[in-house]
Amino acid sequence: MQTKPARVRILDAAHELMLTVGLARTTTKEIAKAADCSEAALYKYFANKEELFISVLSERLPKLTPLLSSLAAEPGRAGLEENLTEIARQAALFYEQSFPIAASLYAETQLKRRHDDVMREMGTGPHKPIEGLAAYLRAEQAAGRVSPDADAFAAASLLLGACAQRAFAYEAHAESRPPVGDFAARLARTLLTGLTG
Repeated sequence: MQTKPARVRILDAAHELMLTVGLARTTTKEIAKAADCSEAALYKYFANKEELFISVLSERLPKLTPLLSSLAAEPGRAGLEENLTEIARQAALFYEQSFPIAASLYAETQLKRRHDDVMREMGTGPHKPIEGLAAYLRAEQAAGRVSPDADAFAAASLLLGACAQRAFAYEAHAESRPPVGDFAARLARTLLTGLTG
């Protein structure tokens, strides 16, 4: 007898398969089988594999977007360095966990195009964290904690790009990947110099 609801089992199965097999090679049939439900039941909760992937990213990986939204809504809630460190930590973990899932998208042009179309329809995509972080930095500018001359979009791109690069650069040698806490703190301190100088 199943103890978890079908939607939870589907998300768990999809997350595991996408991590181990890759998004491109994971089928809805395999996900349904691993979730111990029918493929028709899967489609009751998710319109397609792309929607399921986006749900895995938003519900099974570190919560980057909600963190950025809450900080933008309440600038000054904690120290700027503390906030940037937490953003960098969450982003590094998010990219570290999502990179193995999403990497296979780039191997299949049609799948990537279909995935991009669904993300546009759902109003999401990889640009959203950059926009969210830039909005937070602009809120901090308005509060006087970030220099008015600082380029919020460029700073957001630098921080999140570094976090994505950490995942990409050390994928083959995860044992030499810089520890996330140290990496996040160093990145935040360095970025802070440019934002407040």
